[in-house]
Amino acid sequence: MSLLADLIASLDSGALKVVDLTQPLGPQTPVIGLPPMFASSPGVSIDVISRYDGKGPGWYWNTIRMGEHTGTHFDAPVHWITGKDLADNRCDTIPARRFVGPACVIDVTAEVAKNEDFLLMPDHVTAWEKQHGTIPRGAWVLLRTGWSKRTDPARFLNVKADGPHSPGFHRSTSELLAKDRDVLGVGVETVGTDAGQAGTFDPPFSNHATMHGNGKFGLASLCNLDQLPATGAVVIAAPLKIVDGSGSPLRVLAISPAPPDQPQRPAES
Repeated sequence: MSLLADLIASLDSGALKVVDLTQPLGPQTPVIGLPPMFASSPGVSIDVISRYDGKGPGWYWNTIRMGEHTGTHFDAPVHWITGKDLADNRCDTIPARRFVGPACVIDVTAEVAKNEDFLLMPDHVTAWEKQHGTIPRGAWVLLRTGWSKRTDPARFLNVKADGPHSPGFHRSTSELLAKDRDVLGVGVETVGTDAGQAGTFDPPFSNHATMHGNGKFGLASLCNLDQLPATGAVVIAAPLKIVDGSGSPLRVLAISPAPPDQPQRPAES
C-alpha cells in the first residue's frame, strides 16, 4: 500500500504529472481514407438522445457512431490478417496488465521537418539506445514527430496525387522492436501506425503486418509527446472492452516526472 500512497502523494505534490496523450474526439476528427475499392470507416457522428427536454427532462446523453479506429485509438492484433489467429488478440481478451508499460520516446521531429516521408531505421533506434539505454521488454515505443501540431485536417492527412504522405517505421525497425525488444507496441502522432506511403511497401503496411503478427499493439493519433521525457514515464492505454473488437478509441494517459524547474505543491500536514 505504501507504493500506491507514495504515487498519490507524488501526484498531489506535483512531483509526478498526468499527461493526456489523447486528441479530442468529435465530428471534425480526421479519419484515414482508403482506395475506393475498399470499405471505409465513417467519421464521428453524435446525435442527442435527450438534453433536459421532453425526451428526458432531467438528463443529457448522446448516441455516437464511428469506426473502431477513429481518432486516438488502439490497434489490437486481430486488426490485421497476420494476427487473426493469435490467442488473446481482441480488445475483450487482451489481459489488462498489457495496457500499461514504460514509455520510450524517440524524437525525430527535426528529421520529419525535412522529410515528411521519414522512416525510422534500426540505426536510429540503436543511436537512441546508446544515449538512453536499451528499450526494455514490455515498453511502449512512441515516435515523436511533431505531426500532431498539424491541426488542419487536410495537412494532418496530407493526401497528394500519389496518396498520403507521413512518417513511420521501416519494416526492419518494426521487426527489431517486435521481436528483439519484445515491446508492447508502438505509438505515433499520425492517423495510423504505418507511414503514409506504406501501401506501396513490401509487404504493404509492414508495421501493421509485423507488429500485429507478433501479438503487439498500436496507438495512433497521439499528441503531447513533447511533454514526456525520453524515458521515465509510464503509459496507460486501455481500449474499450468491445466484444471481438479489433480496436477502440481510448484515452491514453502518461504518468511522468515533473520537469526539475516546475514548482511542487507543499504536502498538506
